Amino acid sequence: MDKRKMIIRIGRNTLSFTMPNLSDNERPYIHEPYTVKGGISMAANLREAFKTADLMAIDTRRAQVLIDTPSMLVPVEQFEEDSIVTIFNHTFPSGEEQRTILYNVLPNLKSVCLFAINRDLRGVLCDKFDDVVFIQSMTPVWRYLHQRSFTGHRNKLYAYFHERQLDIFCFQQNRFKFCNSFEVDHGSDALYFLMYVWKQLRLESEHDELHIVGDIPEQEWLLQELKQYLHNAYIMNPAADFQRHSATKINGLPFDLLTLLVKGI
Repeated sequence: MDKRKMIIRIGRNTLSFTMPNLSDNERPYIHEPYTVKGGISMAANLREAFKTADLMAIDTRRAQVLIDTPSMLVPVEQFEEDSIVTIFNHTFPSGEEQRTILYNVLPNLKSVCLFAINRDLRGVLCDKFDDVVFIQSMTPVWRYLHQRSFTGHRNKLYAYFHERQLDIFCFQQNRFKFCNSFEVDHGSDALYFLMYVWKQLRLESEHDELHIVGDIPEQEWLLQELKQYLHNAYIMNPAADFQRHSATKINGLPFDLLTLLVKGI
């Protein structure tokens, strides 16, 4: 990771800044959440954060922007850069006038992730930094869990909870077999979607595995309910997965940001 690079994570209603801490080996990263103000745009919040956040006092001209925003996947053999705006706007028709369509390539999964960023928000970031790399927040998660899926001989279904959203996905060799997002407010919503996808994929309750991670609603209840139907339902422990990496000691890091810090892109 570039020692002079800022990592900015932008969620639906969250904002944070992260940088390596070169002066303290015991605390190798500095993570600074910013309290987003309601009633104003994320671009306006970011402008205010640039003035008041402690980390912004550090002179850096490069940034990675991890953005939690709706996305769609395109098989790499069907990807044409000239058509991404048309394809994305057909799938997500609202807000076309105010956004720019970007993409991340996932070569190991033979896919391209299309996503959008508000034009004002992108402008604020590009005005502040000379070099900005935009990353859809699921990209590091997909890359890591795809590698993880090769351990053992069982099929694995993954579920990531973040900001009242549930992303469910699984892989077949070097491709997505399934990938979709659902709005989730309660554990009962999550249970319904997880079991629906499990049945749709015809996974075996006694053999295959479900792994869930993130900000899980009603976690104990949900796991107990899942285990009534699935023999192998697990809550992932990022600290164990990442071998107690120093980044796992930072409280409150979303799994996508943690994965980016540990595994990169």
